[in-house]
Amino acid sequence: MDSVNEHLKSNRNKRAMASSSSSSWVALFLALLLAAESSRPVAVDGAHDYLDALSKCIMFFEGQRSGRIPPGQRLVWRMSSGLGDGSKAGVDLEGGYYDAGDNVKFGFPMAFTTTMLAWGIVEFGEDMAPAGELGNSLTALRWATDYLLKAIAEPNRIYVQ
Repeated sequence: MDSVNEHLKSNRNKRAMASSSSSSWVALFLALLLAAESSRPVAVDGAHDYLDALSKCIMFFEGQRSGRIPPGQRLVWRMSSGLGDGSKAGVDLEGGYYDAGDNVKFGFPMAFTTTMLAWGIVEFGEDMAPAGELGNSLTALRWATDYLLKAIAEPNRIYVQ
């Protein structure tokens, strides 16, 4: 019994060290990111730059795209990916958004994000238009809904990853 307790304690210590190590890397990354961003103005004349924040939020969607990247993509480094998604099941599941910069498309978080984006467009679309982001927001919304509709195109079946 003592060897089992020692083994469990050893594993617990290893997990704590790994967690501490990953937390340290995250903290270091955030510190470096903040240091890099601190040289840029955050506010203009004491007011927050909401236009810049809106533009970056919508542009984030473009960076998470899966599928064939259309012409006019603002993030030129983002290339087409996931072009064979669904092929093993004989369906076209190209498109949608990756979750958090990895290569996984989670349906429920994507559906939630799509809903929030649509709601934001309904509530604030008039304010997005003069900023030039309404079109980009609608494109982002369409990108997600096209994929989600493909995932439920068959009766009584939903494709998930």
